[in-house]
Amino acid sequence: MDALVFVLAGAMATATPMLLAALGELVVEKAGVLNLSIEGMMAIAAAIAFMVTLGTHDHTLGLLAGVVSGVLLSLVFAMLVLVFMANQVAAGLAVGILGLGLSALLGRAYEGMTILPLAKLSIPVLSGLPVIGPVLFGQDVVVYLAFALAALIAWFLYATKAGLKLRVIGENPATAHALGLWPVATRLAAIAFGGAMAGLAGGYASTVLTPVWSQDMIAGRGWIAVALVVFGTWRPARIVVGAYLFGAVSLLGLALQALGIGIPSQLMTCMPYVLTIVVLVVISADKVRIRLNAPASLGENYRPTT
Repeated sequence: MDALVFVLAGAMATATPMLLAALGELVVEKAGVLNLSIEGMMAIAAAIAFMVTLGTHDHTLGLLAGVVSGVLLSLVFAMLVLVFMANQVAAGLAVGILGLGLSALLGRAYEGMTILPLAKLSIPVLSGLPVIGPVLFGQDVVVYLAFALAALIAWFLYATKAGLKLRVIGENPATAHALGLWPVATRLAAIAFGGAMAGLAGGYASTVLTPVWSQDMIAGRGWIAVALVVFGTWRPARIVVGAYLFGAVSLLGLALQALGIGIPSQLMTCMPYVLTIVVLVVISADKVRIRLNAPASLGENYRPTT
């Protein structure tokens, strides 16, 4: 029972960076842009957030600094694909590598330093309930914020005119422009929002989830976030489920070791990435589902002719 509570409660926090980044990427892709620089945005945000939190002893300022750094790097990507019409895959990879390099450079002096973790909330009565208490009512505030953002993004995409316009642009920007919409401006706003979410995810990873700096802090979470969008077939609720599934798998190895089950730790460490590959292979085989849910103009640049 203790191992179960450990996995379920830990999965909530472990999944939060991936969920935040995936929700941001969902909005970007719904606008028709494929952003593969999430890993780099999370990495630079993790470094900046850690530095600010260490210097100010304020997690809020640290997370805000991470958000700003993610937005700034996303604007570099936006300039490449919206202004210079660079290939979205190549631009995303280049900007991602830039973010990883800057993160390593800025964080080199902070290697091994620690900060105080963000306090977890304690809800009277509810937090003391067996199993469900520590899992649902003993998390930090950002975990609950991620839930709220998932619901807000789902509402925005499917229950508002602005969300409908964004989805129309993702399907056919030329038609959207002919209808009087602004594809380029909308895509710019979506990319900036995705950068903010990746920045929040990176800041959370370095200042709350594991508040000790190491160069490989993000460790592929940005790529898992991109995969989660496909895993969830571009649906917010499915992305939430996928994120917490990946979070639970990430902690399964520690739980099994605590139970005395002798499984090599290296095998369990690679399980989230193996699961990512398996899920993508399975989903990619379903061409109908991909065609029905993926934005039609995903990855295609657009420049208004008039």
